[in-house]
Amino acid sequence: MEGKYDLSQLRDKVLDGGQLNDEEAYALLGFDSRALRDAAAAVTARFHDRHFDSCSIVNVRSGRCPENCKWCAQSAHYQTGCETYDLIAPERCLQAAELNRRGGVGRLSLVASGKSSGGRRLDAIVDIYNKIREHSDIYACASLGLLEYDDLRRLRDAGVRRYHCNLETAPSHFVTLCSTHTQADKLRTIRAAHALGMDVCSGGIIGMGETARQRVEFALALRQARPVSIPINILIPIPGTPLQDTPPITDDEILDTVAVFRLVHPRAQLRFAGGRKGMCRATQLEAMRIGINGAIVGDLLTTIGSTLTEDREMATQAGYEF
Repeated sequence: MEGKYDLSQLRDKVLDGGQLNDEEAYALLGFDSRALRDAAAAVTARFHDRHFDSCSIVNVRSGRCPENCKWCAQSAHYQTGCETYDLIAPERCLQAAELNRRGGVGRLSLVASGKSSGGRRLDAIVDIYNKIREHSDIYACASLGLLEYDDLRRLRDAGVRRYHCNLETAPSHFVTLCSTHTQADKLRTIRAAHALGMDVCSGGIIGMGETARQRVEFALALRQARPVSIPINILIPIPGTPLQDTPPITDDEILDTVAVFRLVHPRAQLRFAGGRKGMCRATQLEAMRIGINGAIVGDLLTTIGSTLTEDREMATQAGYEF
């Protein structure tokens, strides 16, 4: 495959505003890692300024999820010792919005466990968003599962401008990791969000036993979601889940994946999310050179993320404005 394609030609195609086709995207796996990463860095420099896009999340409901996603500590199918609670008080969300705004974080997302956050639960969440809008100008996002058009419309009317729904992994791999919902279910929610004029944030997790080719498949599948933001999580094997003994992905695999995602999604924000604490600082900085230009900052759901101060320092070291 490498002999059929020239990396500089593929890079220039993207730099000129073109899109790699599927065969060209898979061909990226055949090139030297350093050259691949340099090509991705050139694309990042062409299409993105030096602003580092930050987002913080508030876990408004934790645990007791009926879905059987094999990576997730919050699934009721597994004994993980995950903290469980119903909707938190609106005051805690307002406090988080203000603290993040003061800290220079651009976006705040409320995240809830469960397949869907409809009905009375959505009533309460919409009320929280209305309160946030009254007291803060922070950009509001939401990650509340598989919602219908009318539910998403209520969120949009309460000030939510971006909806998050991960495809999680390659279609060929997803079916081995979850059987209680499908990627088609996710895409229905994503299409409804687009129809309402909302931005979409959609990414997933790497290091769940997928192959390098499946990571390219994942990047290509995400085109269906048309995301403006792609969060890239690195699996943290959670004791009690079926993936608890999954061998860790290497730093080189992470960097090559970031490079592929940048070449397949030249204009999207590639966002660090959970699991990056296992990467050394040099690897994180290299990832930011080649494609990562955003992050979910602070504490991340059921695992500990980077503190806001650490993220700001690293972004600055990488040459970004936070």
